[in-house]
Amino acid sequence: MVENVLVAYASKHGATAQIAERIALRLTKNGIPAVAQDVRQIASLQGFGAVLLGSAVYAGAWLKEAAEFLKKYEAELAKIPVWFFSDGPTGIGDPQKMMEGWDFPEDLKSISERIQPRGLAFFHGAIDTTKLKFAEKLIISAVKVPVGDFRDWDMINSWADSVSKALQ
Repeated sequence: MVENVLVAYASKHGATAQIAERIALRLTKNGIPAVAQDVRQIASLQGFGAVLLGSAVYAGAWLKEAAEFLKKYEAELAKIPVWFFSDGPTGIGDPQKMMEGWDFPEDLKSISERIQPRGLAFFHGAIDTTKLKFAEKLIISAVKVPVGDFRDWDMINSWADSVSKALQ
C-alpha cells in the first residue's frame, strides 16, 4: 500500500482547490494518508508515494502553474503512481462531450505519455461571479456560460474511492 499521497492542484478561484481537498479527505477516510496542496507551494515530492495532479481548465488548457509543475517534476512523477484530474465546464451533461472530447491539454500530452498516469478524470466546475474580475464577468456573459456550482460530488467521491482501491 502507498503511504502519503499528494493531491496537487492549480485553482484560479477555489473550485479546483475544493475538489482536491475532497479527494484528499476521501483518500484519508479510505486509509490512504493524503494531503491537498497548491502546486505553487510544493518544493519537493520527497516523502510522497503517489501524486494526483489536477487543474482548472480554461479554453482547453490547464493553468500555467499546473503545466509548470508537470514539467518540473516529470522525471519524479514517471517513477510513482500518478493520476490527473481536471475541472472546468459548467452546465448539465457529460463534461467531455461538452468540451467536444477534450480529456487533457494537447500541449502536455507528450509529458503525460512519458509519465503514464494510471487514470484521467474530468469533472464539472463551478463559477462564482462574486470571485470574478470585471473582464471575466464580461466574457462569461458574452459567451453565455452557465453560472453556478455544477460539481458532481458523488462522481468525485467515486473517483477518489477508485484511486484508493488502486493504491491498496
